[in-house]
Amino acid sequence: MKDNVVKDKSSRFAIRVVNLYKYLTSEKSEFIIARQLLRSGTAVGALVRESVHAESKNDFIHKLAIAQKEANESIYWIELLQATEYLSDEQFTSIIADAKEVISLITAIIKTTKKSLPA
Repeated sequence: MKDNVVKDKSSRFAIRVVNLYKYLTSEKSEFIIARQLLRSGTAVGALVRESVHAESKNDFIHKLAIAQKEANESIYWIELLQATEYLSDEQFTSIIADAKEVISLITAIIKTTKKSLPA
């Protein structure tokens, strides 16, 4: 079976987000932003999974475009958590790198797929 890098990385990112959510709610008593991040961060992997069974190339692109938006929203919440000192610089640097890597992969897949569409 062929490896699916974006599926694996988006799933690992979701796991990190869930663990960060648990940390933020139990250790920092931060619930609002943590919940927003939980929603957007886990949606990325779910949408990537959905795209695997897309009905068409356009549907595939659409699902990945939404995943891209959710990843971008996750970056916003992570930046806000760092700016409000809920995350250390080390925590921020690590998870933001994962989020940006997932966005880069999704963006590349979207661009490549669009090139293969008939003009």
